[in-house]
Amino acid sequence: MRTRRFRKPVVVQPGRIDRDRVVTSVSDAAELLLRDWPRPDGKARLAAIEACLAVIRGEKPPRIARQAFITAAKEARILLGEEI
Repeated sequence: MRTRRFRKPVVVQPGRIDRDRVVTSVSDAAELLLRDWPRPDGKARLAAIEACLAVIRGEKPPRIARQAFITAAKEARILLGEEI
């Protein structure tokens, strides 16, 4: 599978305060959403997972998954930055 990269990384803090994560691709975002997400019951999380799957299947561009991931990170209150 070809990694679909984001044009700009997204920085989140899903756990401990000293453990920031820089998300640079759709596969990074999907892994975080599925394994380490702090609020698994969020509606925005499910939408972001669906967006990542659509990109992986080639149905949508990576920017769609990036925006959905940012929305989910805001909902979970773990977004540190969306532009580096």
